Amino acid sequence: MSDQTHTTSGRVIIAGAGPGDADLITVKLQQRLAEADVIIVDRLVNPEITDLYARPDALVLMTGKQGYHDGSVAQEDINKLLVGHAMNGKTVLRLKGGDVAFFSNVLDELQSLQEANIKFEIIPGITAASGASAYAGIPLTARGYAKAVQFITFNPCSFYSRDQWKAWATSTDTLVFYMAARNLDGLTELLLRHSKKPNAPLAVIEQATTKFQQVHITTVSDCAIDFATKKFSSPSLVIIGDVVKLHEQFSWYEASKAGSVFHELVTVK
Repeated sequence: MSDQTHTTSGRVIIAGAGPGDADLITVKLQQRLAEADVIIVDRLVNPEITDLYARPDALVLMTGKQGYHDGSVAQEDINKLLVGHAMNGKTVLRLKGGDVAFFSNVLDELQSLQEANIKFEIIPGITAASGASAYAGIPLTARGYAKAVQFITFNPCSFYSRDQWKAWATSTDTLVFYMAARNLDGLTELLLRHSKKPNAPLAVIEQATTKFQQVHITTVSDCAIDFATKKFSSPSLVIIGDVVKLHEQFSWYEASKAGSVFHELVTVK
């Protein structure tokens, strides 16, 4: 909790809503949903969460952020929403997909709240990597398969040095790539360029933990051929490493529906 002198009676709760399954939220988040006057929600939050637990009179605002989409709501506008409603004395819940600390803009939001002397609270959630790996039966650091796991973002704006790619491509760690499913060709090409392990198993997990989850298995070298015509839905997560071999043995979650649990991008005015 921030320990500054506060100039407003409002406050902001920044919370992770988990990877998709509405039952995976924390008890504390459920309590805060019932308290919030205003709920500012990312696109990758299951709408069932607010439907089930938010107050009927709460103001729910969808702030769309979507890769490769020019209509995404600017972070500056989200910051203004948080500060503005809190300055009006409201209890504001900022609801993010996954966990608040994994590849989100939480730092920008915290700085805005601190500058405005607004009280805040942070509630963690299950990140996509944990949810996707668990529901796919892929233990990320299974004994004898991987001693460590690395979480990495990869999109057209990502830039990493040649030495970094070489380190990843030759590592025995499990590699989890966020935001990479739409640029798999680029990802695998960079890994193959520096790798002595073209047969490293690779999994793409679509809409993890939801009733629309799909798991696709291949290798780094076969990825471009196997998925040549495949367009993965958002969100999708990529896992690379020997632990992917465990999916066939320990896959337990059955989901075969087509569609999406998540809202399409909606712009807040």
